[in-house]
Amino acid sequence: MSSLTYDLTLAGLSVGSAAALTGIGLIVTHRATGVLNFAHGAIAMVCAYLLRQFTVEWGWPLALGAAVTLLLVAPAIGMALERFVFRPLSVLGSDPAQTLVASIGVFVLLVGGAALVWGTGARSDAPTLVSADPWGQLAVAVALAAGVGAVTRWTRFGTELRAVVDDRSLAVLGGIDADRVAAAGWAFGSFTAGLTGVLLAPYVRLDPYGMPLLVMEVMAVAVAARMRSLPVAVVVALGIGVTQSQLTRLHPAGWAEQLLQAVGANLFVVALLIAALVLPGIGTRDALPRTATARVATPPGAWIVAVVLFLLPLGFAGSDLHTSVQVPALGVVLLSLVVVTGRGGQISLGQAAYAGLGALFTALLAAGRFPGLPRLPELAALAVAVLLVAPLGVLTGWPAISRHGLALALATFAVGVGVSRFVFAQPYATSGLALDRPTGFDGDRAYYVLELALLAAALLAANALRRGRTGRALAAMRDHEPGASAAGVRVPALKLTAFVAGAALAALGGGMLGMGLRAFDATAYDPVRGLLWFAAVVVLGADSVLGALAAAALLVGLDAGARGGVAAALIGVLAVLVGRFAGGPYEALRTTASRLRLRRRATLTPLGARVRRRLRPAEPSRAAPAQQPGGPPGRPDGTAPPGRATPRRSLPPLELTTPQSLSGRQLHVTYGGFTALDGVSLDIRPGCVTAVVGPNGAGKSTLFHCLAGTLRPSSGKVLLGGHDITRTAAHARTRSGVARTFQQLAVFPSLTVAENVRVGAEQGRIADPGAVERALRLLGLDGPVRALPAAGLPTGTLRRVELARALAGSPRVLLLDEPAAGLDTGEVTALTRVLRALAADGMALLVVEHDLDLVADLAHTVHVMAAGRIVTSGPADRVLETRSGG
Repeated sequence: MSSLTYDLTLAGLSVGSAAALTGIGLIVTHRATGVLNFAHGAIAMVCAYLLRQFTVEWGWPLALGAAVTLLLVAPAIGMALERFVFRPLSVLGSDPAQTLVASIGVFVLLVGGAALVWGTGARSDAPTLVSADPWGQLAVAVALAAGVGAVTRWTRFGTELRAVVDDRSLAVLGGIDADRVAAAGWAFGSFTAGLTGVLLAPYVRLDPYGMPLLVMEVMAVAVAARMRSLPVAVVVALGIGVTQSQLTRLHPAGWAEQLLQAVGANLFVVALLIAALVLPGIGTRDALPRTATARVATPPGAWIVAVVLFLLPLGFAGSDLHTSVQVPALGVVLLSLVVVTGRGGQISLGQAAYAGLGALFTALLAAGRFPGLPRLPELAALAVAVLLVAPLGVLTGWPAISRHGLALALATFAVGVGVSRFVFAQPYATSGLALDRPTGFDGDRAYYVLELALLAAALLAANALRRGRTGRALAAMRDHEPGASAAGVRVPALKLTAFVAGAALAALGGGMLGMGLRAFDATAYDPVRGLLWFAAVVVLGADSVLGALAAAALLVGLDAGARGGVAAALIGVLAVLVGRFAGGPYEALRTTASRLRLRRRATLTPLGARVRRRLRPAEPSRAAPAQQPGGPPGRPDGTAPPGRATPRRSLPPLELTTPQSLSGRQLHVTYGGFTALDGVSLDIRPGCVTAVVGPNGAGKSTLFHCLAGTLRPSSGKVLLGGHDITRTAAHARTRSGVARTFQQLAVFPSLTVAENVRVGAEQGRIADPGAVERALRLLGLDGPVRALPAAGLPTGTLRRVELARALAGSPRVLLLDEPAAGLDTGEVTALTRVLRALAADGMALLVVEHDLDLVADLAHTVHVMAAGRIVTSGPADRVLETRSGG
């Protein structure tokens, strides 16, 4: 028994050592560049293939092949990625959305390239670089960890590395060559990836898809180490490896044995799930595709072309028609990514899991093997499968409520890997499972017609999520999540809705794909394929249903008409180019096409004009001109000064109903031992403007966030009309009558000015149909500017848009965070007039502002803060005079 324990421990140390190498490489790359390298596993696979090519195919000595692979090729790959892929991203501002997409694009490109060069079959003759004795592999891992630790702690390069990690721009100003540091980090990370690949290749399946996924699974050790601690990563890797080996000794009776075997064989996957879903997330910045500009409308002709192209396969026969059957099904799956990522702004790397569950549940229901349910006809089985899978979207939707950026990407990827390993790969769930087509649709042509009908229904569903109140709320959440929450959007519920709808569409497409292939094929839904789907949708238009359909046709058509891997390679190339174009290659193409259009509008002939007048009489324009005779002067953007609207019909004032006060009582906030608020109390009374002033770091923003609901104090209370709202979320406070604006602009660039304001009216305290028009008129936005997208408008106009959105919800308390930022003198004067009028109508206003002239001209009561406390309070003239005298 002791001999068995020792042997299993040695085997576990061997696996753990390889996992430790992966963790070391990921941590070093992340610490040097801030990028979580999703391509780490693909680099490991390419290096393993190269070593085999050098030694097995070309007959090189093992030492020479290993030296070239690990000391030349692997670092060169890393340096090339840094120079041509990720450095352009850092120059653009290191947007985490783009770095994530680019990293996945590199993964997809390398996987597709390997499939093209070496084929998709598994290789079992990879050379052994280090003997099976685990002590050698363990020594390599420990030596690397110790060496990296020594370099980062005791050398000048380590000091520069830490400086670049803390603040890259500040490090550059201090004379540090951040590009050199990043290149060194990428070179070392790629070296460890190559070393991992050549060490694992003799003992695992060497193929373009299996090895990258295996290496990505052991990403758990780096996540558990919070992407910082090398010793923790090594210890976790060795611990999981040894535990996984020791579990093979246990053989319980019954179903527990199958479960234990599944866990024992995939313990790193379990660790990844725990690390991604339970441990605190890595990073807080968003890593989601954001719409930076207004979306270009899709020409009607594009839809005509798409319909014709999707009808063409009805004239095909044989293998061409059989291949075409996969396109509509995959199109429905990719529509799920449009809903989740394009519309909801939430990244999801696990949609392949929901597609596979849809196919699996459909097959089980049709075969009568689903527990507790009878055998169902195929169409009914597909419908029930969609209903069963849709609620499972909460698996990825729930982490999205509190996680952003890399943490959300890891959580969704972990769910996808977990479903693949613990469901699709288990014989008890999938063995002997067949899937037929519905009765009457057995032939390829008839089934293709059915698919087109289901695709049309999915398109209508996706389009419904773009229009109306829900569509505007989704766009607001995608463009600016804190701003959406401040407008009253129920962000957590909306995220869950997006993921549940996405899971339902993915399940529908997966079931259609399974019936088209007449079988449940687990490899069709593996996590690597899910990454490919995500990259394809993002680069071809995350917010475009036509982009999803084009991606489906591209993925199926290229791989069917050429050697496997062409589609992946092409999508990978487009994804890695995301840093070269603002908004990605797809947006760059659309922008270029719009610029090439003729500026001169087509004119009708006299006969055409007469026919048009008879068919469609002229209608008066709804938009008021920016300037009318005798009216106030307009602005270049088509707006009137706030508070002085263009002559229109009379509109009633903003409806405030019962005024209420907002109070803070003994508010305390601490950050890691630092006290930001120390027993602050204040009252914001109806009919008064209360101002908070003080130097930077005084605690003004912290107090503001406590009152707005974006920060919960460690002690103390926030009261609205005497009711405790300390634990009330920000969106719920908005619906209770507490509105706010932001120091940094919080508008929704993909929506028009009127739609921005309408979001506030729809999600606000009361439903008031006239609130939008009143808010637009009050802020001078009821001219032609109301129909313009918010993207690209001047800062002063956007400030008014944000304030109009807040007022459209009919608030009783209005919190303003530096409302005069970006306004000129005339706009500040007009804003002061509007805020005075609101206070005169009974609204309670809080202004946090650095402009003391504005405060003196506007505020009734001023609180001066310093070191987290209110040091002076009183009427504005007395307090500000005292400060000036001091």
